[in-house]
Amino acid sequence: MNVKQPVLGPSGTLFFLVIVSAFPPLTTDLYLPALPTMVEMLNTTQTMVNLTLSVYFVTYALGLLFWGPLSEKFGRKPIMLLGLGIYVVASLLCAMANNVEMLISARLVQAFGGSAVTVVATAIVKDLYDGREREKIMATIMSLVIIAPMVAPVLGAFLLKIGSWHMMFVALAIFGALSTVLAFGFRETIEQRYTGSVLRSWGRLAVVSNNPKFISLLLIFTLPPMTLMSFLAAGSYIYIDGFGLSEQTFSYAFAFNALFASFGPTIYIKLSNRVKVSNIISVCYLILMLIGVLTYNIGHLSPWLFACLAAPATLMVIVTRVPGINLMLEQQTSDTGSAVAVIQFCSMMAGAIGMTLVTLHPDNLIHNLAIIQFSIGALASIMWYLAKNKAYVVDHLTTP
Repeated sequence: MNVKQPVLGPSGTLFFLVIVSAFPPLTTDLYLPALPTMVEMLNTTQTMVNLTLSVYFVTYALGLLFWGPLSEKFGRKPIMLLGLGIYVVASLLCAMANNVEMLISARLVQAFGGSAVTVVATAIVKDLYDGREREKIMATIMSLVIIAPMVAPVLGAFLLKIGSWHMMFVALAIFGALSTVLAFGFRETIEQRYTGSVLRSWGRLAVVSNNPKFISLLLIFTLPPMTLMSFLAAGSYIYIDGFGLSEQTFSYAFAFNALFASFGPTIYIKLSNRVKVSNIISVCYLILMLIGVLTYNIGHLSPWLFACLAAPATLMVIVTRVPGINLMLEQQTSDTGSAVAVIQFCSMMAGAIGMTLVTLHPDNLIHNLAIIQFSIGALASIMWYLAKNKAYVVDHLTTP
């Protein structure tokens, strides 16, 4: 462990990190059941409503690059508090939106604030933990955070029943306000702040990006989230419009996917005690390819068959997420905030591209998703095969 535990203590710190790490899935998944309804209520198109997702992710990704380096200069806590304040205000603006253009604009601001929270949360993990302990903490956080996409669509469908989609953003504002209260009780974790100017602090992004070892791993581990975001963008339309499920039933199918994913980090920790990590990653990417083939050929037969294919695809990506992030962070001895920003920026941009690609042909969403799953699995497999025996990888992989 690098520094003293913050004032919240070990358990309180873990709880706090889980809460603030839950911002991305909650902010996106809570209103997924309402997407088809919002098309009608806002008198707009599916493409415009989907922009509330894709614009969020693009802005969120750019915000990571803005906030990450600043957390090195001004500290983790001030940046997190500022981001939370922006997030709460923007969530209330989303709730008051009466047209899709206003909603998209408010979502842009919401994403900008939320990105500060996420980049700081991951940087805090790097500040506090090392090596295998960091992997275990990341696995624990991921496992608990995945509860959010299990609960969010169910809660969203319930709110849709008793009110309207506006209530979902009120709920997000309340969540942001409660997180702000917790953040005030958190002590700063960065020991040495960057002493250069603000402009030079952003220049640290270039320093991180000039590390070839970091970049080679970045290319491998930030592509697979594209499959998750593709499913996120297409899932409600596939289940509700394609298979004819109700919003409530869709939320259960989506929760099933998240439940499956929640076992990913634990599965990785257990397997890595017995199996070489490099082999775990290789098998996950091969299985993702196979699922792409199956989804393309039989995924359209029933919603439950589709769900049983989508869930393990999500699991494969989550299993590789823990060792992937840890390997990338191990390549940087400093500039943690900038490194985290670059990692999350690239993951989110890949996700935004996936969300766009999967909806290019709206009449073939399942086939589109299947092609993305297979292509990403194949590309990641090839790149991992070329990198897995390099010294900078082998030296930082957990050995059973």
